[in-house]
Amino acid sequence: MAKRRKVGNLLGLAVLSTVSAKPMHPYEMAAVMRARGKDRDMDIKWGSLYTVVGNLEKHGFLAVEGSVREGARPERTVYRITDAGAAELADWVRELIAVPEREVPRFEAGLSVLGALGPDEVAVLLRRRLDALERQIAADEEGLATAEVPRIFLIEEEYDLAIRRAEAAWVRGFLAEIEDGTLPHLDMWRAFHRTGELPPEIAEMAERGAPQE
Repeated sequence: MAKRRKVGNLLGLAVLSTVSAKPMHPYEMAAVMRARGKDRDMDIKWGSLYTVVGNLEKHGFLAVEGSVREGARPERTVYRITDAGAAELADWVRELIAVPEREVPRFEAGLSVLGALGPDEVAVLLRRRLDALERQIAADEEGLATAEVPRIFLIEEEYDLAIRRAEAAWVRGFLAEIEDGTLPHLDMWRAFHRTGELPPEIAEMAERGAPQE
């Protein structure tokens, strides 16, 4: 189970990783993280950057190195990572790699209430999603094939591509079951959207809810 951290916002992880290379002011941190595509790797709210940096300093993970002034721009505070910050960064990465956490993507949330739509509409939407996934996969495959940086810096891109391929394969199979009529209880699904009524045994199951683990 993931431990409770003094700064649990994943933006803090990105900041510590970025500043581990050299001291930076927050504006430079943001520029570097954007250039590295960190907002694709994790949910980053850029508006909270200064708050996160302040919290990292408060808890001893960052320290003020000095300040810089560029032209007529306001003076900017430069931060360096501390020994405690380096230890926190390493420990956080170890946890993220080794400890599986249940993470619910938006697609899974939609699937959990799929019955709100009829199967024909769902088939149209799944086809739209599959087309988009296949375009994304093709673009990512081309990007990885032509990348001129060491593979170790693209591992998260490889993982994301593997997840998208797996999702596309699942969507393709589920869509085929709807379109060729082999999906179990497809007739019941259609009948529910035609009449608004579930068979008594299914209604009873829905009333009871899912079995508890």
